[in-house]
Amino acid sequence: MLYRFDQFEIDTRNFALRAGGQPVHVEPLVFDLLVFFVERAGQMLSRDLIIEQVWDGRIVSDATVSSCIKSARRALGDTGDSQTYIRTVRGRGFQFIANVASAPPAPEVTVQAAAPEPPPMRPEQQPQSLNVAPKIAVLPLFPLSSDPDVALLGDALAQEIILELSRLHWLLVVARGSSFKFRGQEVDLASVGDILGADYCVTGTVSRSAGRCVISVELCRTSDAGLIWAERFATPDDEIMHMRSTIAGEIVGALEARIQQFEALQSSRVPTEHLGAWSAYHLGLWHMFRFNRHDNAIAANLFAKAVGLDARFARAHAGLSFTHFQNAFLRFVPDTESELLHLRRHAEKSLELDPLDPVVNLTMGRAEWLDGSLEGAVDWMERAIALSPNYAFAIYNSALIGTFIGNGEANESKVARAIALSPVDPLNYAMLATRALTHVVRGNSEMAAEWADRAVRAPNAHVQIYAIAAIANELNGNRAKAEGYVGQIRRVMPGFDRSDFLKSFPFRDAARLKEIEDTLRRLGL
Repeated sequence: MLYRFDQFEIDTRNFALRAGGQPVHVEPLVFDLLVFFVERAGQMLSRDLIIEQVWDGRIVSDATVSSCIKSARRALGDTGDSQTYIRTVRGRGFQFIANVASAPPAPEVTVQAAAPEPPPMRPEQQPQSLNVAPKIAVLPLFPLSSDPDVALLGDALAQEIILELSRLHWLLVVARGSSFKFRGQEVDLASVGDILGADYCVTGTVSRSAGRCVISVELCRTSDAGLIWAERFATPDDEIMHMRSTIAGEIVGALEARIQQFEALQSSRVPTEHLGAWSAYHLGLWHMFRFNRHDNAIAANLFAKAVGLDARFARAHAGLSFTHFQNAFLRFVPDTESELLHLRRHAEKSLELDPLDPVVNLTMGRAEWLDGSLEGAVDWMERAIALSPNYAFAIYNSALIGTFIGNGEANESKVARAIALSPVDPLNYAMLATRALTHVVRGNSEMAAEWADRAVRAPNAHVQIYAIAAIANELNGNRAKAEGYVGQIRRVMPGFDRSDFLKSFPFRDAARLKEIEDTLRRLGL
């Protein structure tokens, strides 16, 4: 159907909005909203009806609806003040007030040429399957003595690791009953891979000597016995049963990061046109965690490719939400309102597909954060932690948002735990900066500056981190260093100012917020 009003034309068959015959770019959800309005021109439309029809009744916030309406007005050259086309009726809803004419679209005439027969693919060019999640087996840790307690400890630790790994929805974990059949054996990793169908295997040893228990763990590929990661843990004998879940958490935190990095590396070697959904997703993570405009755009395209191959891939939708978060948080694009809309839309879609995935719940929390609902954001972060107690990313985000609310001391302990769980995390710079902010809100400028300086030295630190370092050092009386950080901000993002910082870091305490704002003003931001 074609709908015409003034110089505008909406073509529902070709999903196009045109002004004076020229195409106007709008996002799919905004286009759907415009069609909903013009089809009901003159009618009073409540928010509830809009949500029911445009969002199919899914739970969305008022901020999401308002943002979408604002984008629709912008596409028509309208504003909230002039309201030439979309009128707000306080307490009742919205009304499309232009005169709309409709007509069926002209029939399409197409000439279809015979497609040439594609050449046969070589085996290495065959497309990968859509979601081939890797599988991991955890074998009982091999006792290095005949002490039966040591053997029991090896079994208990392996069971704890299996339990923690099972919380990661993106990874398939071989059940204890199968992997424990290898107890007490010198294993051949290729046989483990063949028998259990595992891509990765965790093995290790446990020993006791001079009142200490030593645990050594290795992560290997089963295909070629290649070692990906190894670590040794030591603890006093009398603390081992109490510490075993903590040690298992540290092991799983390291395993998750190493496996995801390895999967991304493997995906980077696959020709782009033959990427499957799983490979596209992990290659997207590789680019996403570089935290710059160029790589963020590549990541968004790869996540979109994954969604195109598998529309029910919850983590791919969460990845798209993350890239829109980065666009808004780091001001990679000028239209942050549109980015907030897409951030929430993909977060809600991922939640619809897999409500028990901790990454999905974290993604919803980040949507609430940028929508200004700090308590709502904390609730989602805590739900993510409940689903995966050693999920460092959620623990750090919970600490950051809790710091905005004003509790610095408790959240310093929380972010310290996140750093311990994932010391080589791609977001380590953000964790260090969060620890700095826990001291800023407590007025401890010396420690704030120390942690902020560490944050800017960490890989991937961006302008917001430099702003935190500038604030901390100015509060600590080191104007020269603070101005140096401001200079770095000016080189990377000349238009960045205090409003950009405060939109992303909404401190609740009015006195602290004023102090930070005044500090940035003194530094010329």
